[in-house]
Amino acid sequence: MNTRQFLLFYLVLTLRYLLIAGPAFLVFYVLCRKRFSALRVQRLFPRPADYYREIGYSFLTFVIFSLIGLVLVSPAFRSVSQLYGNIGDYGRGYLVGSFFASLLIHDAYFYATHRLMHHPRLFKLFHLTHHRSTNPSPWAAFSFSPAEAVVEAAVILVIPLLIPVHLYTLLAFMLFMTVYNVYGHLGYEIYPKWLVNSRLGRWLNTSTNHNMHHQYFKGNYGLYFRFWDEAFGTTHPQYAQKLAALVDQPQARQTEKAGAGS
Repeated sequence: MNTRQFLLFYLVLTLRYLLIAGPAFLVFYVLCRKRFSALRVQRLFPRPADYYREIGYSFLTFVIFSLIGLVLVSPAFRSVSQLYGNIGDYGRGYLVGSFFASLLIHDAYFYATHRLMHHPRLFKLFHLTHHRSTNPSPWAAFSFSPAEAVVEAAVILVIPLLIPVHLYTLLAFMLFMTVYNVYGHLGYEIYPKWLVNSRLGRWLNTSTNHNMHHQYFKGNYGLYFRFWDEAFGTTHPQYAQKLAALVDQPQARQTEKAGAGS
């Protein structure tokens, strides 16, 4: 094992987590906790012990992610994958398009593996650790058991096996994945009404959607989009009502505007 490369991967993953989840936690859970209270999905807050558990398991997750990263850049994997280094091989248009293709692949992969990990015979081994956060905070974004961490990280290997993808595209994809994962565990609904009611927005996964999954342990299995939940009838029956209550209320919108102007 290349120890130096492993440590570099671990450092990058940890810093990315701290620099994205940290400010989200600081703003919504410390500095502006009351200001944005109308946007909160669940009224109660996690206990400090929950934050420590989420951070601890996330640091463990990054060990697994770093090991998967070593596989990704290994000569053996590169010889069988479609990773490429010259942008000119496929052009800039494909570079951008492959980013969105990666999101679609990950979304389908996540729905399938996520729903599978909810099977009674698999849940305790794979997914129970993550679901100990019944009221998640931004720190819960990577709070996985080692077994689930392998499943979650493996998509980085799946994508270049399915499509040609540049390393820069994978890096952008992983950054976006982290941002959206933190948003999904934010505990606040920050999407505005116009977005969630738009043609595109109604198919986007929301913080409300994923928070309800943590609260009820069933339904809302998607990551970026709601296509698969709608197709397989796994959207929580109260989701639309809950989302509307958060984005429609005048108090929530006024509070959001006041916070933006401060």
